Amino acid sequence: MLVTNTKIRSRVSPLAQPEFNPLNPAFRAHPYPFYDDLRTNEPVHVTPFGMVVLTRYEDVSSTLKSPDFSRDIDKYSTDASTQVRRDRRERNRNRTKSILNLDPPDHTRLRRIVSKSFTPSAMERLRPRMVQLVDEVLDKASDNGGMELIDDLAFPVPFQIISDLLDMPTSRSDELRNWSQIITNSLEPAATDEELLASDKAVEELVPYLTTIIEDRRKHLGDDMLSSLITAEESGEQMTTEELMAFVVLLYIAGHETTVNLIGNGTLALLNNPEQQAIVHNNGLAQSHIDELLRFDGPVQHTVRVPLVPVHYMVDNEQITVQPGTMVLTSLGGANHDPSMFENPNDLQLNRSNSNRHMAFASGIHYCLGASLAKLETEIAVGSLIKRFAQIEIVGTPSWRDRLTIRGVNQLRLSVS
Repeated sequence: MLVTNTKIRSRVSPLAQPEFNPLNPAFRAHPYPFYDDLRTNEPVHVTPFGMVVLTRYEDVSSTLKSPDFSRDIDKYSTDASTQVRRDRRERNRNRTKSILNLDPPDHTRLRRIVSKSFTPSAMERLRPRMVQLVDEVLDKASDNGGMELIDDLAFPVPFQIISDLLDMPTSRSDELRNWSQIITNSLEPAATDEELLASDKAVEELVPYLTTIIEDRRKHLGDDMLSSLITAEESGEQMTTEELMAFVVLLYIAGHETTVNLIGNGTLALLNNPEQQAIVHNNGLAQSHIDELLRFDGPVQHTVRVPLVPVHYMVDNEQITVQPGTMVLTSLGGANHDPSMFENPNDLQLNRSNSNRHMAFASGIHYCLGASLAKLETEIAVGSLIKRFAQIEIVGTPSWRDRLTIRGVNQLRLSVS
């Protein structure tokens, strides 16, 4: 067995049976009550497919920081339930992986190379451009008396910033957005075989486009991040074209997709909590406020690890052992709503004293490289929107992307004055 000694189903659950079920529309729409139920009644939960789900803050934190776990799912996981998944995993074993899915020492080498481009001071130099882009959007919203938050602000601003950083053309932004969403769909725990195949096709279409740009940039270096990554070295080693490709793909997905959802989720959270909205309107959006928005309804709900050795968790003085190769899903959203760490976790409290302990950017060696960029974009986009307009009203009913891994508002129409 991949998991042994699980006598934790004897507790009484208000939802009858604790479950982690991405196929349940109610779960995807509002997962936090389900996380609460799992954490209370079955904090080390084993799904019918053998995946282990962790929802306690301490379990999530220790797992993400432990060297006993790998992020290289294709290499170490024993889970491949369908032929499509088995074939896909076999193909991916020997492909160049992004830094997100690497373990040391490869991860360490690449992280040192790329982190030079992501220092807080480097990100701060982007502030004037961000302010310009956001002000242009808000000026139009003021003239029109409203806006559609995602299409007008949350998507185009982060996308333009990533494009500026890399000095990439924006003529194919619609295609890039489509490729990005198809690829992120494949990250879902319940992604269908069709979605996995669609993701592979999107990558196949994206790679030639990016290869042309990378090869041209090698010949014509500029003052941009892609040029810096091409020339950067660590112990005499540079990134290969394949490593550059994997990183640029990651940037376009993680670099704007999560920020889009942070801006959307954060804005909606503030509008649903007028007292907290007033704090931002009167004082601006502080870094600690952004931490609370990330904790309250973060854009990334979970991340997966695979143990390399038997690992142990304690529940009610009983030891639960998880064997190597088991998929372990660490619920970032569950950890961020754990009352043992955050008092009244289901309340948005911008002045919460420990909001910076959130897990929205994960933890350990894979802590989000672009955290400073995402927080700066949110500070300017959400902070400027809330501070500028005395009246912001939600028009109609907001819609959400029907996903769990990347959680975000899909449409949010606003009237402003």
